[in-house]
Amino acid sequence: MNKINLQSVSKYAILMLMMAISTICYSKNMDQNSKEEICSAIYIVEGKEKARQPFGIETIECKTYDRCEQICFNTVENNRIRFANQTKEKDFKTFLAKRYCPPNWKVWLKNLNFYLTKESKWKNYYLSH
Repeated sequence: MNKINLQSVSKYAILMLMMAISTICYSKNMDQNSKEEICSAIYIVEGKEKARQPFGIETIECKTYDRCEQICFNTVENNRIRFANQTKEKDFKTFLAKRYCPPNWKVWLKNLNFYLTKESKWKNYYLSH
């Protein structure tokens, strides 16, 4: 009788899980923008250099630009996972807007979309500075 190699089975299971999550994300209109592009737009929407906190981060203490940037990256990535595991919202940016800026999410989303357009001169603004 052949023995099953558990390490091979585990690698296969992880690969299948990742493929399933990818399929779910794309079938649910997962946003095609990178986290860097989204964070660049968030940086601008939240006020660039004039913001009280870079990227509008207010719920977690971040004293440096780099720390606030990392929190923004984490927020986008964590919300991609949350988005994949829910069924109410069909659009990732709408989902993100409702979590990132609940009181004014519609205006925030409109501004985010503006800065994410291919024509926008602001695309990847903070990444180039």
